[in-house]
Amino acid sequence: MSYVDINGTSLSSTLMSLITCDEIVPGTDVSYQICKTLYEYHPIGKKMADSPVFKAMSKKRNIVVPDSPGERVKEAFEQEWEKLHADRYIFNTVRLSRIYGIASIALLEEDVDSGEPLDFARLAKAHIAFNTFDPLNTAGSLVLNQNPNEMDFLKTKGIIVNGKAYHRSRSVILMNEDPIYISYTSSAFGFVGRSVYQRALYPLKSFLQTMITDDMITRKAGVLVAKIKQAGSIIDNAMVKMTGIKRNILKEARTNNVISINPEEMIETLNMQNLDGAYSIARKNILDNIAAAADMPAMLLKSDTLTEGFGEGTEDAKMIAEYIDGIRERMQPLYEFFDKIVQHRAWDEDFYKTIQADFPDEYGSKSYNEAFYQWQNSFRAEWPSLLQEPESERIKVDETRLRSTIALMEVLIPQADPDNKARIIEWAADTFNAQDLLFESPLLLDYEALASYSPTPQQEAEMPDAPSQMGKI
Repeated sequence: MSYVDINGTSLSSTLMSLITCDEIVPGTDVSYQICKTLYEYHPIGKKMADSPVFKAMSKKRNIVVPDSPGERVKEAFEQEWEKLHADRYIFNTVRLSRIYGIASIALLEEDVDSGEPLDFARLAKAHIAFNTFDPLNTAGSLVLNQNPNEMDFLKTKGIIVNGKAYHRSRSVILMNEDPIYISYTSSAFGFVGRSVYQRALYPLKSFLQTMITDDMITRKAGVLVAKIKQAGSIIDNAMVKMTGIKRNILKEARTNNVISINPEEMIETLNMQNLDGAYSIARKNILDNIAAAADMPAMLLKSDTLTEGFGEGTEDAKMIAEYIDGIRERMQPLYEFFDKIVQHRAWDEDFYKTIQADFPDEYGSKSYNEAFYQWQNSFRAEWPSLLQEPESERIKVDETRLRSTIALMEVLIPQADPDNKARIIEWAADTFNAQDLLFESPLLLDYEALASYSPTPQQEAEMPDAPSQMGKI
């Protein structure tokens, strides 16, 4: 442990121990404690672990359940998702896996043994909680089998926390990178994934040296060098006092003050112009090395602003978007775990009774299980693209989509019966209502009245040719 003396008081610094540790060289392994120290104290440590996950989760997924009664099922799902704080638990699990190399999350039920399989039928009424575990919590249970002839070779089987086993249906194990045969990860206590800090330990140590340099520069930048003409070999107390007075005048001088010096004397600051070039390049290279070691875009660490904006599709933006898409793929098992839990709790039998009451024709005779699995099978959750087109380009796309909708209506409506005409118009109205950039107010029609409407011959003669009129839009 290293100690820093501040005004006579010895303060321990776990981060300082990394700077003074000469044993840290390229290839040095990272322990559990070093990973924790880097995340808690290193200026780049938290950003390396959290920033990509923040960006990956910055936009919510687009939820659609097409084989369901409108938005009711989707809204119930989203409300239960927020109620369970699913995003927070997912973020914590991914964060811990990046810090240490592996992490786990488990569902607990009140008065139910965690070793029992998860019964989804009783999940809606159960009092549940989620716990996120780091490798120290699950030490010994996630070592992984190293026998290549076994079926569980380099595969996780489940977690045990303080001697308490969790059934596989109740837990999800997430690794940062895949395991390598007979490659032990000290930070994760097993032959599993690797910490995001493992390859970057040495440049992370070098970055701390740049912080010391920054501190030294800020403390020395304000130093004034006074080249004062010295007295001769014979000097008395009066000359010493005069020299001291000059220094004090210089020390207290500020804007709008006037001081006088001899022509042979000079006042200037420390010359650090030769430091700027080498120091700036070294710091940039260190950040590039950290990013390369963590296999992430350097711009995420430097917090540089994209030249043309993130939504313009520049090469830098595309590279970051591809990296974030990879993070989202790694997170998918966690989302699938929570999706299933939230569906059973949001779409319970009480909720289904309200659906039956509001939609008796479609769901009056359909059982709860039949409707639930119909919704679950049609459930889709897609991530929005990080590369968004400018609003002007999106409007052009919307216009093209609407023209295609109108063209299809021109073909189908003249040949359709009243019921199908109403369905076609309903589909077209939904398409128009989805274009929020073009239309602020939704188009609301009575589709049952449309299906039952039969105009008289005189009304038909007076009506304009609707499809042809729409084609002129």
